Amino acid sequence: MTATTILVAESIWKEIESTRSVNDEHLDKLRFLFGKNMESAARIVDLKGVKKISGDQSGRTIFQVTGESKRKEEYFCFPEHYCSCQSFFYDIVKNGKQLFCKHQIAARLASSSGLCVDVKISDEQLAVLLSNL
Repeated sequence: MTATTILVAESIWKEIESTRSVNDEHLDKLRFLFGKNMESAARIVDLKGVKKISGDQSGRTIFQVTGESKRKEEYFCFPEHYCSCQSFFYDIVKNGKQLFCKHQIAARLASSSGLCVDVKISDEQLAVLLSNL
């Protein structure tokens, strides 16, 4: 995966964001770029598994994404930079096999299409949440 992949994906995210809707062409392109991670991400979004947690004063955000395992673990992520899941560390940081994990893709898809569950908390609560990552 290259910088070109990121640029293509970014243009798709922006198109989805501008219309607040996802069509089959978008999904096909994203599947081509992200493979099985896109399939998993779409399932997570369909199950309303993405929360956008925002500080009420600062507007700073982090996403909480529910995993697909039976335990329904929740992972915190910044869609473009970080996820607290194991896959992020093994497939992205350590081995460089992927650009994004399924949780990052789900957060980006839900955010772009307006399908996040929005949660507002105080900036103090957000600071505590972030300090525990």
